[in-house]
Parts: sequence; structure tokens; C-alpha cells
Amino acid sequence: MSADSSTPAHGTAAASVPDFAGLAVGDVVAERSFTLTRDSLVRYAGASGDFNPIHYRDDVALSVGLDGVLAHGMLTMGLAVQPVLDWLGDPSLVDDYQVRFTRPVFVDAETGALVEVTARVGQLDAAAGTARIDLTATGNAQTVLGKAQVRVHSPAAATPSASA
Repeated sequence: MSADSSTPAHGTAAASVPDFAGLAVGDVVAERSFTLTRDSLVRYAGASGDFNPIHYRDDVALSVGLDGVLAHGMLTMGLAVQPVLDWLGDPSLVDDYQVRFTRPVFVDAETGALVEVTARVGQLDAAAGTARIDLTATGNAQTVLGKAQVRVHSPAAATPSASA
């Protein structure tokens, strides 16, 4: 897997803290593209321990009715949240992350697959320092995750003095 491009929004660099007061519902906070290859899938299988052959062997994938080798769902889920983590600069600011898998990402042996992610503010409570970030994730130009949402809080919302 390689990161093709990353676009932080609202002038935030990967290591800076986002300013929730400067956000509005609908704002794009991050966009990123990832290229998956069969090598990516094998490496992920080694890291995750998921060696199901539908993730690396065409003959097995086809024999169970799939159109070809597909990326691990958890790999897709992990890629989708990465732009938000980069925007936040601190993964401990994520309170919840949920997705619905709607379509697999098929990874061609020669051309691989392109996963594109857009993270947009879906709900915002700037006073409380919380937001829901809605993710749009596509694989090979088809939506692959539905209702992909990340609930986040600002660093100020996480401090005891901010909640007192």
C-alpha cells in the first residue's frame, strides 16, 4: 500500500491541532488516496494473521463466487480513518469509529486498486469541542463503506478543566 496523495484542510498540518471553532458542517477536513497491490494484501495478512486465500489467490476467490481477490475489510476500514487521524494529530481524540461494509475492494493482480477517502464534518458542537466526521470511501470509483463515521473531540474537551 502506498499513500498517493494527502490533502489536509483548513490549513491544518498533520501534527497541528484542529480548531473546532473554525469548522462548519459540510467542511472537508481531509482527503487521501491509497493504492493497494497484491503485495499490500500479503503484508496486511501477515500483520493481521488473516491468511484467507480470497485475499491473495484468484482461483480460490473465483471458486467461492467472488469476482476476484479482495482487500481485507479491516484494511479498508483502517485506510478510511487514516486521513482523520492525520488531521487530528492524536489518535486518542477519536471517541468512536464505525462503518458498514457495502462492497468489497477488488485488487487486480496487475493494476491493483485505488481507495479514495474524503472526510467531511457531518455534525458539530464547537462549544463542547466534539464533531462527527463522515467518511466517503471508494474503491475503484465505487462506494465501499456506508455510514462510515468517526466521533472526535478536541484536546480541550478531553481535559478535566474543560469538562468542569
